[in-house]
Amino acid sequence: MKPEDYIDLYKNALLNDVIPFWLQKSGDFEVGGYFTCLDRTGKVYDTDKFIWLQCRQVWCFSMLYNKVAQKKEWLDFAIHGAEFLKSHGRDGQGNWYFSLERSGAPLVQPYNIFSDCFAAMGFGQLYAATRNEEYGKIALDTFHNILGKKNNPKGIYNKAVPGTRPLKSFALPMILCNLVLEIEELLDQELVERTIREGVDAVLNKFYQPDRGLILENISPDGSFSDSFEGRLVNPGHGLESMWFMMDLAERSGDGAMMRRSVDIALQILEYGWDEEFGGIFYFMDVKGAPPQQLEWDQKLWWVHMETLITLLKGYRHTGDERCWTWFERVHNYTWKYFPDPENGEWFGYLTRQGNPLLTLKGGKWKGCFHVPRGLYQCWNTLQAIAQKNEILQK
Repeated sequence: MKPEDYIDLYKNALLNDVIPFWLQKSGDFEVGGYFTCLDRTGKVYDTDKFIWLQCRQVWCFSMLYNKVAQKKEWLDFAIHGAEFLKSHGRDGQGNWYFSLERSGAPLVQPYNIFSDCFAAMGFGQLYAATRNEEYGKIALDTFHNILGKKNNPKGIYNKAVPGTRPLKSFALPMILCNLVLEIEELLDQELVERTIREGVDAVLNKFYQPDRGLILENISPDGSFSDSFEGRLVNPGHGLESMWFMMDLAERSGDGAMMRRSVDIALQILEYGWDEEFGGIFYFMDVKGAPPQQLEWDQKLWWVHMETLITLLKGYRHTGDERCWTWFERVHNYTWKYFPDPENGEWFGYLTRQGNPLLTLKGGKWKGCFHVPRGLYQCWNTLQAIAQKNEILQK
């Protein structure tokens, strides 16, 4: 199939399936915010509100308003979530809680810096849609709070004994590479460029291990390998997601070498993480082939496959590498065979290794209105760009 053959599939799935599902099922119009614990049909099975998912949903509907169509219902839905978060989401020092009770009462302390990351992301996108200075200030203040905590993200909530096997995590420098672009117009340009330089260096020169061709989830502070459960951990989905962040930065700077390198790394990770027996991409792996600590290591997750599709399409768009297109069709066929739920809408999140739904939920503590709609949008947009490029070349 050609790129243009896939455009309508991704567009229609986004606009006529996934987004209507969340619009119709997730709004808490009595208290505020969103319900994200939705069963297969969209019925609410738990009313706790997780900051990651609240903020991501604000981002999603703001992004759609900014980039797809200025639909009032999308913007109103984003504001609905943001106002609830503005009232209940932070402690007195501006740190974002991990979760709240339905009413907004704090439930879990602000131990997780990614609550802050997604808050900055959501309010930044909403600022772009509304030009509401209060939303912009929340995004900006939160971003600076993240930078202040990045060397000790968990702070007083860190369970590790100080000084014993210190490790640096891949997730934060990875996400900062994307977050800084999301709120670039709110930031000083020198801070933007410094954050990008540091993020790219961390991803491509520290966590990426050339001798293994893989990205590790954790490394020692000096960049050396830690032969421990955490040090041996590989999350193929994280590595693949980070490569489309790198591609966006390479496109921004016109760095062809960085683009080429990002494609090569993505393909190495994918070849390593692909399950040749049953298809799909493993969730966790041990770089030395030891048994992973994570019991869910062989599950196939929605976000891993969606992020991979984005990466492969961006790689193909920018380099024309046919390996990207071949892998795209392979991952696409697996993803669309097993994850979408044609009977009730939206996508399953968790599959067994064999591809059967392990949990039929559409949302929970970790899965919400983010990876599927973001991925469908990114793929639709990138497929259109590829098709337009091909049309120009044929003339």
